[in-house]
Amino acid sequence: MFKRLFLWVGFFDWYLIGNIFFLTLFGLASLYSLQINVENPNFTFFNRQLVFCIIGWVVFLLISRIDYKFWGSYYKVILLFTFLVLIAVLFSGFKIRGTSGWFSFFGQTFQPVEFAKVALIIFLAKFFSSRGPKIDFLKDVFGSGFMVALIVGLVMLQPDLGSAMILFAIWLGIILLVPVRKKTILIMLTVLLIAASVFLLFFLKDYQRDRILTFISPQRDPLGAGYNVQQSVVAIGAGGVVGRGLSFGSQSQLNFLPEQETDFIFAVIAEELGFVGSGLVLLLFLILMIRLWQISKQTTDNFASLICSGMIFYFLSQTFINIGMNLGIAPVAGIPLPFISSGGSSLLGVFLAMGIVHNIQIKNRTSFFNKEI
Repeated sequence: MFKRLFLWVGFFDWYLIGNIFFLTLFGLASLYSLQINVENPNFTFFNRQLVFCIIGWVVFLLISRIDYKFWGSYYKVILLFTFLVLIAVLFSGFKIRGTSGWFSFFGQTFQPVEFAKVALIIFLAKFFSSRGPKIDFLKDVFGSGFMVALIVGLVMLQPDLGSAMILFAIWLGIILLVPVRKKTILIMLTVLLIAASVFLLFFLKDYQRDRILTFISPQRDPLGAGYNVQQSVVAIGAGGVVGRGLSFGSQSQLNFLPEQETDFIFAVIAEELGFVGSGLVLLLFLILMIRLWQISKQTTDNFASLICSGMIFYFLSQTFINIGMNLGIAPVAGIPLPFISSGGSSLLGVFLAMGIVHNIQIKNRTSFFNKEI
């Protein structure tokens, strides 16, 4: 038993693990700094995040032990379960900031859409890898798009525009990788662009439309919808090169910056650690994307490769939107920064995703050395 465990640990991807560790460390340090320099410190967010970090690492190690092919064997069941949970949360969900996207258990909230992102990647990876080298547009691309549209529709009913954007980005990214004629993809994107324009005009909630208009012109309502973005940009600019120091950011410490533990945590890092600290965070995310790409290229299994590629689009889109809304170059969509923003569901979701990827890498290495664990 101990020999098998030793061999298993020996095949760990320490580059991936180290990257995740430092990203979570940035998150914990930022949450801690928000309370350490106040008169009556309240470490609720920090303590909760620390507990979920520990649980997340346990989840990561457990999922790393499960053969990734297991998820492919039950991809239809996983998708069906995802549908049922997203329907259930509409009727019995706990409402936070106008969105009915959370279940509440024993005083703790749980957001199922964070796990739906991973479930969608598994479904799409298995769906397209099982089709072989020839992909039929109507049957496969349109068929998968219809399934994704159902999930996105359920998420929009919560309503959660940000998560719906991530789910769509995952599908679109994987579509770009499968062997489909590029002319066909161009036509499809044109149709989707027209459909999105109609949707934005007639089906968005007033506050969601207001967020988009504020993104286009933050000055139109500087004390209302544009306030968050304005304060975030001020905080980032105030950090300078090396920052004001942990717990010494005036925008965050004096609560000028709203949602600083979640949506605008990057602005906190930029103000307190400056260009150096925020640049290091960006570098860590870049290294993570490169590592996922390397793992996807090392495997000979199309299912595993598409899983890793799907994870790249997942993390890339979520990171871009979160940091983009902090910088004022993307609309405020309530998207957490992976591994860093406060939030148990988000944290466990990304640890689950990385656990699956880590198992793929372990299988790559055991196959290379012709060993079984």
